[in-house]
Amino acid sequence: MTERGRASGTEVRFGTVSSDPDCVFCAIVAGDVPADVVLDEPDLLAFLDRRPLFKGHTLLVPRDHVPTLLELPPALRDPFLGAGQRLAAAMVDELGAQGSFVAMNNVVSQSVPHLHLHVVPRTKGDGLRGFFWPRTRYADGEAAVYAARLRAATPGP
Repeated sequence: MTERGRASGTEVRFGTVSSDPDCVFCAIVAGDVPADVVLDEPDLLAFLDRRPLFKGHTLLVPRDHVPTLLELPPALRDPFLGAGQRLAAAMVDELGAQGSFVAMNNVVSQSVPHLHLHVVPRTKGDGLRGFFWPRTRYADGEAAVYAARLRAATPGP
C-alpha cells in the first residue's frame, strides 16, 4: 500500500520499512546511527533521547517514515498508543518516577520530521514547570465556539 505524506510530500510505503534518506530517525531505525533502544517491535522502535529533559526521556517512532500523526496509518494507531502507555508505565515501574510527560509535535516545533512520541519520567518537584508554549485566554463564549467548530470538523469512528 502506498500513501503520499501530506506534510512533506514524501512517498511512504507501509508494510515494508520505508525511509527518508535525510531523516535521522530513519537512520536510527536502519541501524546506521547508534541509539540506546528501549523498545524494539516489528512496526515500532523506542530509544533514549540524546538530549533528555530527564534521564529516561524516550522517543517512540514508527519504523516506517511517517512525517506526522496525520499520516499515521490506522493499523498503527492502537499499537503506537499502546506502546506509549507501556513506556509511561515503565517510567514508574522501573525508574521510580511518579508519572510521565507524554507529548508529540506535528510540524511546528517538530525537530525531526518523523512522527515521534516523547515519554518523559516525571517526579513532583523535578523542576519542569508549565508548558513549552505561551498561554492565552478565551474571551467570554469564545471557547464554546472553538469547541463547536472542532467537533464539526472531527469525523466519528
